[in-house]
Amino acid sequence: MKLQKQLVIIAMLTALTVVLSLLFIFPVPATNGFVTLAEVGIYSAGFLLGPLGGFWVGALSGGLIDLFAGYPQWIVASFLIHGLQGAVAGYFFQKNPKWLHGVGFVLASLLMVIGYAIATALIYTWPAGVASIFGNVIQNIFGASLTILVMASIRKINLPLMKEGPR
Repeated sequence: MKLQKQLVIIAMLTALTVVLSLLFIFPVPATNGFVTLAEVGIYSAGFLLGPLGGFWVGALSGGLIDLFAGYPQWIVASFLIHGLQGAVAGYFFQKNPKWLHGVGFVLASLLMVIGYAIATALIYTWPAGVASIFGNVIQNIFGASLTILVMASIRKINLPLMKEGPR
């Protein structure tokens, strides 16, 4: 895929992820954070674009969501955590056999949950870090489930992007 086309797709998926996340944002007062649908966009980008696209959509959308939602203290952590989450997911989503896709969901989700627990503990306190775990696990389960439905729908309509990806 040409670089220009890939950059446009990354920008579009980032914008879609930010908008989707800001439309459905659920504050969590215990951690001074929130739960969103960001994982749907991040995991979808990993499926469609592989690890590099997953990284950039995760990193950019994670940082922008925090900026626009009024949580600037999380921008750097979200950039790194969601970027790595998208890269790990994208790496495993490229692999065959298909059961490795499940490994990608699990490892990327663990990276996100543990990353935010550590970041929350560093920014606030360790009890807040522990309190963040439940919400982030739920966010990842819901996001992975929706991503599976989105990818199944994209495959049914035979979206050309699926043929152009790094698979």
